[in-house]
Amino acid sequence: MHYTKKLIGLAAVGILAVGCGSGDPSGSTVNPAADAKPDTAQETSAAPQTAPLPVAVAGPQKDVLDSSSDGQLKVLPKPDNSAPFTERVEHKLQEQLLSRIKVPGKTSAECPDGVTQKAGAVSTCNVTYEGAVVPYEVKISDSYREGSFMTFYNSKPLKGLIVAKVVYDQLFEQYGSGSGRSDASKLACEELPAATAVDFDADSGLTCQYWSKYGNEGDGGYETLRIKAGPYGPSFEQVR
Repeated sequence: MHYTKKLIGLAAVGILAVGCGSGDPSGSTVNPAADAKPDTAQETSAAPQTAPLPVAVAGPQKDVLDSSSDGQLKVLPKPDNSAPFTERVEHKLQEQLLSRIKVPGKTSAECPDGVTQKAGAVSTCNVTYEGAVVPYEVKISDSYREGSFMTFYNSKPLKGLIVAKVVYDQLFEQYGSGSGRSDASKLACEELPAATAVDFDADSGLTCQYWSKYGNEGDGGYETLRIKAGPYGPSFEQVR
């Protein structure tokens, strides 16, 4: 079974004016933890039990903000209006990433070869969040004309970002007490890195679990969930 996070825009449209910057969200520091406490698997005679994972998830994560426009998602200082175009794009990309995940964290960005300001030009930039590097593609609008006052461009991440706090938050939202799933309890995950970049829809190698009365061939047991990074956030896929 495959669940996805609530929709967050993947491709972002940027507009920068000549001699005039463009602002968005920003970052501070993330505290990569969840309410943690090991659980004990119930013993049954039917089949071997999956061991309980160490990080218990007992509720929503306070570091996952409600709004992508929250002031805590601002990257400061904002480049001066006269700053080079590439520098302003690098700043904008950091805020775009933070507004998608909605968890404050340490960010940086670099476009190694700069951003080519020509019609249809495609450049690659790297945005780092808590040590995880997400490559971005930046494409200048085909209608751009040299000397234009405004520069329109599209930017999109080329990899997904799995953020521990977001995973814990989504696990509780989809399987916790308010999710409407009466069969799920004792939510837990392995100790996840604060953030890790992975290919979209690929197996991240990371897992969470929940206790189900239908698990272990109907005798009660842990169900394992594989974590993936979709275009709109983390998703869970049940391991069969």
